[in-house]
Amino acid sequence: MGADENNNTENLKSLPLEDLHKAANARFGGFAGWSMPITYPLGVMKEHLHTRELAGLFDISHMQLFDVSGAGAAALLSRACPLDAASLPVGQSKYTFFLDEKAGILDDLIVTRLGEDRFMVVANAGNAAADEAHLRAVAKGYDCRIDALDRVFLAIQGPEAADVLHTAGLAGTELPFMNGFEPRPGWFMSRSGYTGEDGFEIGLPEADARELVTTLLADERVEWVGLAARDSLRLEAGLCLHGHDITPEIDPVDAGLTWAIPKPVREKAGFIGAKALLDKITKGPTRKRVGLKPDSRQPVRSDSILVDINGNAVGVVTSGGFGPSAGFPVAMGYIGKDFAPIGSHVFAEVRGNRIALHVHSLPFTPHRYHKG
Repeated sequence: MGADENNNTENLKSLPLEDLHKAANARFGGFAGWSMPITYPLGVMKEHLHTRELAGLFDISHMQLFDVSGAGAAALLSRACPLDAASLPVGQSKYTFFLDEKAGILDDLIVTRLGEDRFMVVANAGNAAADEAHLRAVAKGYDCRIDALDRVFLAIQGPEAADVLHTAGLAGTELPFMNGFEPRPGWFMSRSGYTGEDGFEIGLPEADARELVTTLLADERVEWVGLAARDSLRLEAGLCLHGHDITPEIDPVDAGLTWAIPKPVREKAGFIGAKALLDKITKGPTRKRVGLKPDSRQPVRSDSILVDINGNAVGVVTSGGFGPSAGFPVAMGYIGKDFAPIGSHVFAEVRGNRIALHVHSLPFTPHRYHKG
C-alpha cells in the first residue's frame, strides 16, 4: 500500500477516475500493476502535512473489495484467517491476515461484518488476484459466495475528515474507528485508514464517486493526496506495507502483530498456519520489527543492510524515508532481538557508507483514531 514507484506506465491498469487526477495535474507512476497518482502540485511534504492538519483525499481504487456471503461465510473466513468471524458484531471491522502453512503473511486485510452472513474483505492491490484465488480455493466445501466488487475506493483522512463528510451530508460520521456499514445500495464505508489519523474509506459506484469527489473538493479543507505522501504517513504511523515490512517470509510473531490474533482463536487453532504460528509463539521471535531513526538527516531506504559496530549483519531496513510531521528521517526494519531494545545503536550500509541509527519506538507520530 505504499509508494514503490515505477515511472513506466505502459501496460498498467488505469483508475476509473484517472481523468480527474489528470485534470488535477497529478504526476503518475506505476504501483502494483496500476498507474497511480504519486503527487499533485501541492507536493509530497505539503500533501502529508495537509492530511495531518485538515483532510487529505486519496484514490485507493487499486485495492480490491470482496463481498463474502452465505451460511458458510463466517466459517470460511475463520479458516482462511486467524479470526473468529462468527463472533464479530455486525458493523465491526478487524485487521487480520491470510497466512500460509508456515504462518508467512500472504496479505494483510480488513474484514468487516455487514450482516449475519455477509462480510466485506479489503485486500491489497498487489495481492488482489492471488488473494481471490486463495480465498476461492479455501472456499471449496463451504456454503458461500465470493464476489470481487468493481468499485471506486476513496479514503479521506485527517482531523477534519469526519466534519467534512458530515457537511457533505454523508451518514456514518458517528461510527467508532474500525467499524463499517453500507450507507447506500452499492456503497461500503468504514472508519479506518492507513495514515494514523482519523478517517474513512468509501467504496462506491463510479458515477456516485464522481459526484462525491466534486462535493468533497469544494470544501477548502480537502486536497488530493498521492501515493508518495500516503507512504510517508503510514511509515510515521508505524503501519506495515505488504511486500516490504510483511511478506510470506515474515510471520506475525517477528512482525509484532500477534495482537491481531485473539487468544481464543489461537487456542482453537482452526486457521491455516495455526501449528506453525503457535510453534513460533512458543519459541519467541528471533528478530523483531522496530522503528529506526538515523542520527543524521540522511534517510535510509528499504533493503539497506543493518550492521553492528564490527560490521556484522544484524538486520535489514524494510521501509524508509523522511517523516514530514516527525521532522526527521524515519525507517522500519527487522533486527536481531539482542539489538531490538529502544535506543540500541546500529549502522545502515548505504552506497559504501555507514549511516548511524538507533532503535526508536513506534509509531513515530501518535495515532489519532476516533474511539467513539
